[in-house]
Amino acid sequence: MTETRLETKTAALVEALPWIQSFSGSVVVVKYGGNAMVSDELRDSFARDILFMHSVGLKPVVVHGGGPQISSMLKKLGIETEFLGGFRVTTPEAMDVVRMVLTGKISRELVGMINSNSPKKKGLAIGMSGEDGGLFKATRKLTRDDNDNTVELGLVGDIVSVDPSAVLDLLDQNRIPVISTVAPNVSDPQEVLNVNADVAAGKLAQALDAKKLVILTDVEGLYSDYPDKDSLISQIGTDDLYSMLPRLQSGMIPKMSACLDAVSDNVAAAHVIDGRKQHSLLEEIFTTSGIGTIVLRGSRLKYADETRNVKEGLD
Repeated sequence: MTETRLETKTAALVEALPWIQSFSGSVVVVKYGGNAMVSDELRDSFARDILFMHSVGLKPVVVHGGGPQISSMLKKLGIETEFLGGFRVTTPEAMDVVRMVLTGKISRELVGMINSNSPKKKGLAIGMSGEDGGLFKATRKLTRDDNDNTVELGLVGDIVSVDPSAVLDLLDQNRIPVISTVAPNVSDPQEVLNVNADVAAGKLAQALDAKKLVILTDVEGLYSDYPDKDSLISQIGTDDLYSMLPRLQSGMIPKMSACLDAVSDNVAAAHVIDGRKQHSLLEEIFTTSGIGTIVLRGSRLKYADETRNVKEGLD
């Protein structure tokens, strides 16, 4: 290793130290999704990032969805689904596949990957779903079709309550909770609903009084004029985000809404980062400049070619 590489690595460790000290003991809710879920290399990178956070004293909680994997399995099984208002209409037959993919496949694979990378193969990660321990309760979601008529989406839900007790118990045991986003219907507990993972992560972050909410996605962050990459926003306040929300791309609306709600409540900061880049999670949390978009309370707007003048946590 050359001296230059050693100096670079040393500088990175020195830069990370104050962030590690500031965030040690804090809960960080990470929504895992996008391309980071379908690449072996990125899955392994994500698992190592979560373990690094845990090893330096943070308390990571992973919330995941799995839309592409669900679509792939439905297609493989010959089960047709339609989308209304950007949401999948979920029949009982499709819901069986949703539960199987989210809880039985993605969650188990992620738990196994984190545990296989942990020191002495300790079982640090524990998988659970929104059904377990009364974590989430939901109601059936309504949307509007192309003719502006109100329609049901089948077994798709909006979260109406969060009981974080089971997650807090796991954190007290020094575990890493890995949560799949399905939830019982509050009016019929035998009925299980599929809920949006971005929204679920935001709701859970609020319930846990998390220091941070971090959402991994398939773009570099929030753009003021998508897809113009020069319009990437490095830092935005809740005031500006609220006014921008109605004109965002449909896929970004639940992500940014989750960030807005979390930071407007009791979460210190929310981040949207590119899950296609290895170790983007660590680079965003443990460096001064970061790489994605950070949402903070108030009115703060800076673009990617500017330096963030506020980095929460080092007051």
